[in-house]
Amino acid sequence: MVPNKSSMKHAQIYEHQAMNTVFTLCLLEPDPALADKSALAAIQLLDEIENKLSRYIESSDISQINHMKAGESLFISQYAYDCLRLAFDANRVTGGLFDSTLGKQIDHLKNKTEGIAPTPFGKLLIDPSRPAVHCEQAGRQIDLGGIGKGFALDRMKKCLRDWGISAALLSAGASTRLAFGDTGWDIHLEEHPNRKTVHIKEEAISASGTNRQRAHIFSPQLGTALPENQKIWLVHESAALADALSTACVLMNKEEIEIFTRKYRVFSIL
Repeated sequence: MVPNKSSMKHAQIYEHQAMNTVFTLCLLEPDPALADKSALAAIQLLDEIENKLSRYIESSDISQINHMKAGESLFISQYAYDCLRLAFDANRVTGGLFDSTLGKQIDHLKNKTEGIAPTPFGKLLIDPSRPAVHCEQAGRQIDLGGIGKGFALDRMKKCLRDWGISAALLSAGASTRLAFGDTGWDIHLEEHPNRKTVHIKEEAISASGTNRQRAHIFSPQLGTALPENQKIWLVHESAALADALSTACVLMNKEEIEIFTRKYRVFSIL
C-alpha cells in the first residue's frame, strides 16, 4: 500500500524502526518545531509499547506471560493489558480465526520446521477488572504480531492529537495505515488485482495474506499456514482492529466475509 505522493507534498515526514518494520509519520503541521516535538513524543511512545508487547524482548510483559506456569498470576502494564483485551475480543468476534496465542505454531511456520505444527494447548485468562493475566494451564504463547502494530498506531494518533497535531497519515510498514484529521489520503493498493486506490479519512486500512511472499499466517481451523496468493484489505476506524480482523477475514470465504461485515463495524473489505 502506497500513499499518493501529492497528498504528502506538504507533510513533515519522520521514520523509525520498530516492531520489525519501519513506521512512518506524515504530519500535516506548518510549524516544524511542533512537528519535531510531537513526532519525537510519538516515537518514544512507540518504543515504550514495543518494549511491553514484543515477545522477543525478554523483559517485556508478553515474554513474561509466555513463561508463566499453571496457577501463576502476573500484573502487567496498561498497554499490554489493553492490547490483550482487544486481541481476545477479536478472537471472540471472529470465532477463533484471529488467535494471538499461537506463538508456537507461528514459530513452526517461520522456521520451516518439518512435520505438522504443534496442536495448541493451555489456557490464559485476562482479569476483567485489573491489568493482570492468570495462567490456568501452561502452553499458550502470546504473539501480538497480528494486532500490535495497529495498536501502536492508534496510541500514536492519540499522542499526536494531544500535542496539537490535527492531521496525519501514520504507517506501520506497508501493511497498516491510519489517517486522522480533515485531510483524506489516497492509498494505492499495488498488489490488488485491479490496482485499486482507496481514499481513507479518520480510518485505517490494513492488508493481510500472501502474494509474492509467503506470509506467516496460521489457520486455527486447518492447522496449517495460509495458502499462497490470498490477500485482503480491510478498512476500520481502529488500526488495531483493522490489523486483527484483516488477519481473520483472509481465512474466511466470501459468504462468511459478507456476514461478518454486516454484523460488525467493518467499513469495507477489498
